Amino acid sequence: MKLIPTGIENFKELIDKDYYYVDKTNLIVNIINEKVVLYTRPRRFGKTLNMSMLYYFFSIKEKKNSYLFNHLNISKNIDALKHQNKYPTIFISLKDMKVPSMENQLLNFSSIIARLLDQFEDILDYDIFNDREKTLLNKYHMGIASKNELAESLLNISICLEKYYHQKVIILIDEYDVPLQSAYQNNYYDEMVDFLRSVFSSALKTNDALEKGIMTGCLRISKESIFTGLNNFTSYSILNNIGNEYFGFNENEVKQLLEDYQLSSYMNEVKEWYDGYLFGNTEIYNPWSTLMYVKNKIQDQSFKPVSFWANTSGNDLVVNYIQNGSDELHEEFEQLIQGQSLEKYIKPELTYREMDNINNIYSFLLLTGYLRVIENLGENKYKLVIPNKEVYEIYKQSFMSYFEDYTFVRKEDLYQCLVKEDVDQANEILGDILSRSISYFDNQESFYHGFLVGLFSGKKIKSNREAMHGRFDLCILPKQIFQTALILECKHSKSVKELVSDAKEGAKQIIDNKYEDEIINDGYLHVKGYGISFYKKYCYIVKV
Repeated sequence: MKLIPTGIENFKELIDKDYYYVDKTNLIVNIINEKVVLYTRPRRFGKTLNMSMLYYFFSIKEKKNSYLFNHLNISKNIDALKHQNKYPTIFISLKDMKVPSMENQLLNFSSIIARLLDQFEDILDYDIFNDREKTLLNKYHMGIASKNELAESLLNISICLEKYYHQKVIILIDEYDVPLQSAYQNNYYDEMVDFLRSVFSSALKTNDALEKGIMTGCLRISKESIFTGLNNFTSYSILNNIGNEYFGFNENEVKQLLEDYQLSSYMNEVKEWYDGYLFGNTEIYNPWSTLMYVKNKIQDQSFKPVSFWANTSGNDLVVNYIQNGSDELHEEFEQLIQGQSLEKYIKPELTYREMDNINNIYSFLLLTGYLRVIENLGENKYKLVIPNKEVYEIYKQSFMSYFEDYTFVRKEDLYQCLVKEDVDQANEILGDILSRSISYFDNQESFYHGFLVGLFSGKKIKSNREAMHGRFDLCILPKQIFQTALILECKHSKSVKELVSDAKEGAKQIIDNKYEDEIINDGYLHVKGYGISFYKKYCYIVKV
């Protein structure tokens, strides 16, 4: 039985070590028909493995590894095989360019270029190069090139490779937009945009040595004009209908995977958790999570699905929007969590500067895999939902983490207001806390009772205890008998207009049933009671 490849991004390693491979080699046919192409897909959807596969197919230095493609789909395409191992191929990945300063990013890029030339050391002293070209190559290899020299590094290296091999060059750039995201987060965005514009323009636009350029990333960056003027440039996102079967797994591939490991009976479970993406008109499963599920299921048949995608880097988008978003955004996210859809205009091309505009947030979330299209309403307007249970867990856990962090700060203020009988301020604080929680519609008193228990966790609580003439909802006991004990009676209102009367009813219930006397009989010297009513995210507190 073949090993499950989780985290394997090198095509040669995957094939040589006989890992399970879902064949995506027909992507090569698409590439052959392009000049410069960008594929944007969410993280962990196979971009880097595909780029590695393209490198081993096209690279003139990998002729000895041509066997890797034996028996794969592309081996049946005679026209495509004419291009196998024919081109000097530059393959770089920018996925590790995440450091917080432009200076260190340039050092990172310089190291990437130096390691690239490690693969082509045989050209460094080639006599056909002029003195300027030799000097530049050695500067690149030694990691001492200037910023301006680095900006033209891919151009200069490809010119030299064409001279050496007498063949035009293929350039593969993986995760091209990672440095832009890091630059945006660390306030050197304009400088990074200018640098990458120079890198890409010189390598992909003004480069007569270029045969093809292929890039991958999460987003298509447009307004910065990084790709301005590129001839024959094509971009394929999840909104297009070309190349979608080559990133992620389609339903037939998942069925075959499960069948190969005798797990076909779990197809519905896999579909519920890891399906739900729509690339163009193609239904797609998250390949990383599907493989992780199968790997765990093979080892333990009792294994239950979890959100594997949440444990990889990159969920900052959702967390940031939840922590810093407006009330309107919170309310819309809650609708999504409850299984409802949103109708939004989507911009297929974005800039990181636009991330904070609420009108663009949903474009980012869709293009990066946190939403899916269920209906195209025309004119770039789409109906959107959370794609599957795995992503639902990311939203839910992000909300809960944010809510817990916020309530940790505010719950002591609420407690002190109740002790000091500052009802107006207590109403403000409880209302604010409730507004930041996830809405739970159609819930009864039991939910709000649990909400209060959780809110005052860490304190000594008696809940639903038999008192003199009934059961009080909640009693918060102090550390010392001379401090104040609190009795809270919780009511669930049917409408906003009933909040005040219901809170008063709760307060009256404390008096009528002599709940305070019960606590005093236990030895506590001071007791204060409050009726609290709830309706969705509204609340009202009345003192006894």
